[in-house]
Amino acid sequence: MDPFLPLQAAESATIIGAVLLILAVVTVASSIEIVNAYEKRALTVFGEYRKLLEPGISFVPPFVSKTYTFDMRTQTLDVPRQEAITRDNSPVTADAVVYIKVMDAKKAFLEVDDYKKAVSNLAQTTLRAVLGDMELDDTLNKRQQINAKIRTELDEPTDEWGIRVESVEVREVNPSKDVQQAMEQQTSAERKRRAMILEAQGERRSAIEKAEGDKQSNIIRAQGEKQSQILEAQGDAISTVLRARSAEAMGERAVIEKGMETLESIGQGESTTFVLPQELSSLVGRYGKHLTGSDVKADGESLDALEFDADTRELLGLDDIEQIISQIDQEADISGTIDEIEEQAEAVKEGETSAGIKDPDEVVEDAADDIDFES
Repeated sequence: MDPFLPLQAAESATIIGAVLLILAVVTVASSIEIVNAYEKRALTVFGEYRKLLEPGISFVPPFVSKTYTFDMRTQTLDVPRQEAITRDNSPVTADAVVYIKVMDAKKAFLEVDDYKKAVSNLAQTTLRAVLGDMELDDTLNKRQQINAKIRTELDEPTDEWGIRVESVEVREVNPSKDVQQAMEQQTSAERKRRAMILEAQGERRSAIEKAEGDKQSNIIRAQGEKQSQILEAQGDAISTVLRARSAEAMGERAVIEKGMETLESIGQGESTTFVLPQELSSLVGRYGKHLTGSDVKADGESLDALEFDADTRELLGLDDIEQIISQIDQEADISGTIDEIEEQAEAVKEGETSAGIKDPDEVVEDAADDIDFES
């Protein structure tokens, strides 16, 4: 008997035990599936679909089962840049981003080979179709409308795959270089046109405001000239009235003095009867009211001032010079004209009387009767 046989048998047993241990570990490891919280896994045994493995630890048949992982979170798919021809035959390029989420992992496993690739290809064809049905201006301006149309087109087929399209965002829509140059020229021309319009409107407003300013200035200047002419005319009228009143008062005093001289010369004549004119006697009486210490003023009466009527005062503007007019009005007024008094005085001087010769006492009494004391 070989002495090495027991040793060889022991080595063989050790090897077999190690192999069996390794096989057991591999078997246990292959029978345990750990599913993450955001995942689901489809289980197949001998190629047959069995079930979906939920998050956590699951035991599956070892060596004959296989699992397929599905991410249940929202996923982002980049849609490559696509070229399209718009309805008005303008070439454009566009790319987009699609946000999807696996709602039914079983359908995503059984109904479609690669749901990500399928959704990406479908989004590319849909993007070209939507751009081809729109005008160039609409593709540049109606971005939200494009997004909504693409999402609507993707909803129906992706629902059959257990995929929900949450949103679609078109990132860029670029026309061809020739179209871009034409658009830039159009935009530049439009801006120039608006600038010219704004400039013309500004000049028009400036001209209007200047004309309004000139108009107001002319109105104010005309009103000032009118007021100046009115004031000047009133001043001339007042000056004329004052000069007339002054001349009237001076003429009245001159006539009285002349009358006194005439009376003196008459008294020196031989005639004992003579007649005084009514105007001269009235003038002498009125003048006597202003003599200090005279019998006429001693009774407390004074000469009333002559007043302008309302129309004359308004025409001449004499209300504001009340004191000046009142001072002038205090002077005596002549009942007859200066020419008539001078003629009558000359007639008396030459002895031309209309009555016979009277006694001096009667002359004094008649003169006193003829004097007018009205103010």
